[in-house]
Amino acid sequence: MAVVVKRLAILGSTGSIGRQTLDVVRAIPDLFQVVGLAAGGNIGLLKEQVKEFKPRYVNYLTDAKKPDDIPSCEFLSLEDIASHRDVDTVVIATPGTQGLHATLAAARRGKSIALANKESLVAAGEILIEEVKKGGARILPVDSEHSAIWQCLQGENQPARRIILTASGGPFRHYTRARLEKVTVEQALAHPSWKMGRKVTIDSATLMNKGLEIIEAHWLFGVSVEDISVVIHPQSIIHSMVEFADGSIKAQLSYPDMRLPIQYALTFPNRLANTRLPALNFKKLQSLTFEPPDTKKFPCLRLAVEAIKAGGTCPAALCAADEAAVELFLAERIKFMDIPSLIEKTLEQHRNIKHPDINTIVSAGIKSREKFFELSGGSSEC
Repeated sequence: MAVVVKRLAILGSTGSIGRQTLDVVRAIPDLFQVVGLAAGGNIGLLKEQVKEFKPRYVNYLTDAKKPDDIPSCEFLSLEDIASHRDVDTVVIATPGTQGLHATLAAARRGKSIALANKESLVAAGEILIEEVKKGGARILPVDSEHSAIWQCLQGENQPARRIILTASGGPFRHYTRARLEKVTVEQALAHPSWKMGRKVTIDSATLMNKGLEIIEAHWLFGVSVEDISVVIHPQSIIHSMVEFADGSIKAQLSYPDMRLPIQYALTFPNRLANTRLPALNFKKLQSLTFEPPDTKKFPCLRLAVEAIKAGGTCPAALCAADEAAVELFLAERIKFMDIPSLIEKTLEQHRNIKHPDINTIVSAGIKSREKFFELSGGSSEC
């Protein structure tokens, strides 16, 4: 059987998801051709990636032009790379709302979108899904939870009755409120199960990550927020579950390694052997446990649910406030428990606009970010 080579563009290639995507490419080199790479602040690693994979197109997010010492590539905007005729599949792994316009551009050109950027769906889910439908694009979930749901839905001809998102609970699920007040950046970045980027690791510690995933699941799978629940599963072996009309529940299990959902997205509908992926060993599993989330200690989960129920520009305001909060916490300018309290204060002052267009969504995010810094007494220049 002839091998069909998929032409990839990876936006956020030097981040955690981007690097692991390239690990998958290295493991199955005959299936992929990397034609575009875009990076943020790690220009040194970008140069190494360009040397190894020889992409035609490149973008360096923190600069307005191509660095002089990457002469062999054509410098394009994120939107132009994501929608280019030479690209079959675009991996959106840029953090925060940076990937929103590129995701929309890819959707309008009918691309396969391996989406690891939550904020695009959270802030502009209604608009993005509509563009996907009109452009004939496909969203291939990369988050382990949404990949698990997607896998559980394969072969089913009826919709899910309920989605159950699993969460590790982060490193602080047994902390008292007093201990949470003293959490350091170093402690918050020490996730017990996953190797992730700094922003998503902090979001996991506050449970904001799980709140954003509820919103994302709502748009991806057309399930109402009331039918999406969260359960804490510290072992991170079951990545999510789907319940059907007859009460049957399907779950997807694997070792916690992001390369597996990345590969599934890139090779769908096929499953390919990859000896670099760790296999799950049931002999070493002592137990699989579950507990409800504590939204009193971790109110970010509640704030996210309230934002999607309010709709309009509230989810965009939530995303922007959270981005600002994580920035200030990582810069040690606010405390860990200031994150949810300042986000809530920001949302309380947000003027919600129903059925916004993309410019209104972007504007709402900018205003929310400014309001957060005003309330925190911090600065956007961290």
